[in-house]
Amino acid sequence: MQRMITILGPTASGKTPLAAALAAEIGGEIISADSRQVYRRMDIGTGKDLGDYEVKSEKVKSIPYHLIDIREPGTKYNLFEYQQDFFDAYEAIRSRGAVPILCGGTGLYIEAVLKGFHLSPVPQNQELRDSLEGKSLAELTQMLTDLKAKTGSNMHNTTDVDSCQRAIRAIEIETYNLEHPTPRRELPPVDSLIIGVNIDRELRREKITRRLKVRLQEGMVDEVKALLDEGIPADDLIYYGLEYKFVTEYLIGQTSYDEMFSRLEIAIHQFAKRQMTWFRGMERRGFKIHWIDATLPMEEKVAKILEIAQLGNKLEIVKM
Repeated sequence: MQRMITILGPTASGKTPLAAALAAEIGGEIISADSRQVYRRMDIGTGKDLGDYEVKSEKVKSIPYHLIDIREPGTKYNLFEYQQDFFDAYEAIRSRGAVPILCGGTGLYIEAVLKGFHLSPVPQNQELRDSLEGKSLAELTQMLTDLKAKTGSNMHNTTDVDSCQRAIRAIEIETYNLEHPTPRRELPPVDSLIIGVNIDRELRREKITRRLKVRLQEGMVDEVKALLDEGIPADDLIYYGLEYKFVTEYLIGQTSYDEMFSRLEIAIHQFAKRQMTWFRGMERRGFKIHWIDATLPMEEKVAKILEIAQLGNKLEIVKM
């Protein structure tokens, strides 16, 4: 069986074309790690760019991809579901003797599957949340500690209690598990070579702005309007954030076009910064990320990954 390769990086760093080029070289299949590309008909705003999976060399190679277009818009996909879907795809790819390539920018999804977080499908309990509102982080932490003593669980990381919101969600989970014992699918950590695509901050900002203009020209506003027209509530689209939040607010008359563009551009820049903060945090939490320069020619980037992984000795190169 082949070791997984993870390719991560901030938005606009060129992760997907790199993952596809690598997959074409080594016989890989790509598992998306993007929290919004799971939704059908949300294409331009999520940057699916499905053409990236068609790699042109002597002939066009279609790279298999997974966890894209698997849910209907308006639903709320979560980390628990992603873990289950990831492992189904991962095991299927391995059973075919192909190389799984995890690619995306949703750091929480990536870290969850690499570490093997143990999660339960716990619904929100609004009555419990209301009763906890106003309590201090120290009070919530003590409540959580007491609950975990009763359920016998352990915090998978310190983010359980790094904010009141997270602590309340953790209490919600432990309360549910105490009252409704359910078997959990134990998903093990996944061994993976991790490649980070490093892009200069100013170049990243330039690419984000240019890409936003192109996506608006290609019909991103019409895409969001079509979702509204099919009956998806505006609040559900706003929930998805970034493009869907700001374009929806424009379409329902809350902002002007120019204000929508300006606020969305700023929000995407901030999002890219948060992505990099998460990835640097992963390094502090013990993950080894091999960073490569986004501006290198594609052939050089693929060669560097092969060199880092010593794939010539460890993987059977599949000629497709």
